[in-house]
Amino acid sequence: MKRKKSIYAFLLCAVAASGAWAYYRFARTIGSNTLPTAVSRKGEFLVIVSSRGELVADHSVLVNAPLNVPNLQLIWTAPPGGPVKKGEVILKFDVSGATRQLQEKEAALKQAEAALDQAISNARIAEEQDKLELASLAHAVTRAEFEVSKQEIVSKMQAEQSKIDLSLANNKRTVQEATLGLNRASNNSKVASLRAVADKARNEVEINKRRIQRMEVAAPSDGILSFLMNYSQGWMNAKPFKVGDNVWPGSSVAEIPDLQSLRFKGKLEEIERARVQLKQMSRLHLDPFPETPFPGEVASISPLTEQNFEWPPSRSFRVYASLSKIDSRLRPGMNGRADVVVERIPDAISIPNKAVFSRNGKPFVLVVTPEASRSMPVEIIARNPDEVAVRGIDAGVRVALIDESASKKKGGSK
Repeated sequence: MKRKKSIYAFLLCAVAASGAWAYYRFARTIGSNTLPTAVSRKGEFLVIVSSRGELVADHSVLVNAPLNVPNLQLIWTAPPGGPVKKGEVILKFDVSGATRQLQEKEAALKQAEAALDQAISNARIAEEQDKLELASLAHAVTRAEFEVSKQEIVSKMQAEQSKIDLSLANNKRTVQEATLGLNRASNNSKVASLRAVADKARNEVEINKRRIQRMEVAAPSDGILSFLMNYSQGWMNAKPFKVGDNVWPGSSVAEIPDLQSLRFKGKLEEIERARVQLKQMSRLHLDPFPETPFPGEVASISPLTEQNFEWPPSRSFRVYASLSKIDSRLRPGMNGRADVVVERIPDAISIPNKAVFSRNGKPFVLVVTPEASRSMPVEIIARNPDEVAVRGIDAGVRVALIDESASKKKGGSK
């Protein structure tokens, strides 16, 4: 009886041990299968230098507000970012003020022309009256001369009186001739002055008409309409021009960029400047199209650092990258990242950056198998923002993206 009990106890312990071992293996398997992992791959590893920036156009046509037109206010604009054709109206300004001024100038012109016509009529009437008076005095002179001619048949006293009358008639005619010239000059001066006033009013009417015509601005070329920043409220509050904004005469409101001249302009940190060279291949990743890389190459790099207007202020090099092909969806001002390929490593083993951990200052990875996970030391050959090239593991190896042991230690310390 005691022997049977011993056998039963032994069997019970064996079953409990095997169950514990099975549970341990199952827990290890479940734990290894629930870890986020990635598979190492073998291939060419491109070492890149990233640069944030935006698309800019090398060539563009500016759209300016009309000159010599005060109180400009936008009341309509073509849709920003939309295609426009040459000669198509893209901006309209408020014409109510200019129309009111035109009406006032036209009324002033009519008044000036009426005053001019009246002055011309008065001058003609006055000149005709002066000419009539001069003709009457000339007739008096002729009659006085006739009386003088009878001095041989009249008394001496009467002859002297005739001579006196002739002298007085000549003097009156001379005075009237001078008066006629004076009045003519005065009337001509008055007419000329009123004509100048009328001409000025006429010019002002024409100026206002041309101003109203220039209140509608047409596109100078085909392309995409892009509005410039309005800095009237300061640099911090600058926004693109829109309906309702007041515009300075002659200022640039928008631009029509040449899409074929688009290129990437980005910032290059001083520590990366020596690694980037001209003609190096680049891949442009734009924020609106994150899944579509646009190939190109480094076109130019600024020889000196430039001060930016961000806060805190810093200095960096400017790098420009051209595009191998211009996509019709691209627009100036699109933000993105240019990855410049500075080195190529053939047949490299690459894994995500998050799969490399450090212990005692040495890098390692956690290789995950169906049974368990184990750490393996690796050597880092090159590093990119998202992936690294390593030596020490083979291709097709599944590695963990989280160091489970480190997480447990942190949990235990808490």
